[in-house]
Amino acid sequence: MASMFRAASVAFFCILSFAAAVAQPIKPSASTQGFHSRARLIAGGEQGEHRLAGIEITLDPGFKTYWRNPGDSGLPPRFDWSGSENVASTEIRWPAPKRHMDAAGVAYVYGKQAVIPILVKPKDPTKPVRLVLALEYGVCNDICIPAHADLTLDLTGTGSEREAIEGALAKVPLPQPLGAQADLAVLSITPVTGDKPTFAVTIRTPSGTKPALFPEGPENWFLSASHPADGDRFTVTVEEKPKDASGPVPLRLTLVAGDKAIETEVSLDASGQPR
Repeated sequence: MASMFRAASVAFFCILSFAAAVAQPIKPSASTQGFHSRARLIAGGEQGEHRLAGIEITLDPGFKTYWRNPGDSGLPPRFDWSGSENVASTEIRWPAPKRHMDAAGVAYVYGKQAVIPILVKPKDPTKPVRLVLALEYGVCNDICIPAHADLTLDLTGTGSEREAIEGALAKVPLPQPLGAQADLAVLSITPVTGDKPTFAVTIRTPSGTKPALFPEGPENWFLSASHPADGDRFTVTVEEKPKDASGPVPLRLTLVAGDKAIETEVSLDASGQPR
């Protein structure tokens, strides 16, 4: 069922994206009004060898947009920076999402107002930087609708939105090894018998928080995570994987509890069991 929702979402996204592409072009600006949303590029000044920027998506009440992994359904953001000037690289930093369940399944989302930080490295730090972004993103209430924004912004040595970008950077999960001695940690991964490859993830969380786990595999691997049992254990299931999969397979577990978030990297074998 989850794969059907994913396929339908992607197909609908492609159809509407093509329609937007053949429509009359719109001159890019720093902000664009979209379907129940508004997207804009914001600047935060310099940080070491990078320029700080961000993509801000403001949503109407009741609407949401999606993380890099949308979950069972939905559309992850897509970024085309090819029109930018004096840009050597752009690095997306993803704040932790929230878990949302509805008739389409479990989705990993942002609501109200999302800021996705971008670290921009200039080709020549002594010259101006111009960001030009063609952004595709999903906006969802009962159904998911693709939205498009053509945005441009000149990055200088200063930025009026530094506080907002730094606030979003503080929500980006921190890398942490398996079994770390911390108040928020992924402690262990053990196989569980089931019809599909399944394993239990034992965690530690600060007292009084409600954890959520977001599992991610490589392309064409689709995983689901249960609600926590007894507050400290999730069941993760490999719902789909390529028939020709070979190990080791990298698995990223993002654990969120309260205002803290971590990312732990582990490996699966070709059958989808932890190594």
